[in-house]
Amino acid sequence: MRSNAVVLAAVLCLFLLPPFAVGIRTGPGRITTVNGGRNAFSKLGPFMEAPEYRNGKECASLVNRENFVSSSNDPSLVHIAMTLDSEYLRGSIAAVHSVLRHASCPENVFFHFIAAEFDSASPRVLSQLVRSTFPSLSFKVYIFREDTVINLISSSIRQALENPLNYARNYLGDILDRSVDRVIYLDSDVIVVDDITKLWSTELTGTRVIGAPEYCHANFTHYFTSNFWSDPVLPGQISGRTPCYFNTGVMVMDMVRWREGSYREKLEKWMQLQKKMRIYDLGSLPPFLLVFGGNVEAIDHRWNQHGLGGDNIRGSCRSLHPGPVSLLHWSGKGKPWVRLDEKRACPLDHLWEPYDLYKHKIERVKDQALLWFASLSELADD
Repeated sequence: MRSNAVVLAAVLCLFLLPPFAVGIRTGPGRITTVNGGRNAFSKLGPFMEAPEYRNGKECASLVNRENFVSSSNDPSLVHIAMTLDSEYLRGSIAAVHSVLRHASCPENVFFHFIAAEFDSASPRVLSQLVRSTFPSLSFKVYIFREDTVINLISSSIRQALENPLNYARNYLGDILDRSVDRVIYLDSDVIVVDDITKLWSTELTGTRVIGAPEYCHANFTHYFTSNFWSDPVLPGQISGRTPCYFNTGVMVMDMVRWREGSYREKLEKWMQLQKKMRIYDLGSLPPFLLVFGGNVEAIDHRWNQHGLGGDNIRGSCRSLHPGPVSLLHWSGKGKPWVRLDEKRACPLDHLWEPYDLYKHKIERVKDQALLWFASLSELADD
């Protein structure tokens, strides 16, 4: 009887759990250790515990703070969705730190982390590491089922762009709780240096589903192959629109309109076509350009100073675009934590470094400082 009950429970799980993701963690809360959890996530860090960032008196009070499971639909919250994986974990931790550090009401920010089901570090371990670094952070971790998208992914110009987790943004309407009707999506290689509520306050006018900084000077035709432009039908799919390039690493998204408009299915149709006739070379970006290009709420460029990671081949150093900066984005091959560790940092990588909570790095800096002071002492003695 016991074995039958176990089988029945397993079958029920397969049919009752959502097809895209399973939520496993909410916060703020306690750290629970499973299967030697602390030993498991110490291999990914260690990370230094972040300072406590608290709301000022001007912030709207949170409803039901003690029972945060039911308060994720609190209207005073700013919802941010990010992916969470072992490879980009250091970037994600720094990004979260930057958001909290500059937010006018940091306790009103709720993070939705999307973790891959088969990451080398389990989603539960990643969740515990986030909790140990940000003890009072409000967040939930969702397990993304990679088999949802893996058969739709085509080879890309850079192998990292083929990671199924890059496509999690396509499925936010299915992954996130239905109570979340609006979200800011951020890539893991960004640093926010302004109050995130300014971005959150972006109004999506008319029927627009997403908002993002647009770059209309970029040649839109370069993002698609000759197979696309020579086809007698496909270019007509964007006729009547004036599409501009935009980067999907920073988006304000209306999840109600997203779900009602079946935008996940629209993106998947272009991915299915790509498998048949290869109409683009980049990973998850081109379907967004085809579906939304020409109908994006334009956000000030200050909210995505992208391309700091260089191109997708060499990852060379880049400079900032002219104008003010609210968000720095190391899109491209070069990542600041990698270049800093390898002692080949670009000048702008040092703007990322103050938000890095990686403990080994901090200890190295302390050691270097001690050596420097020792050298000064020797010079003084001489």
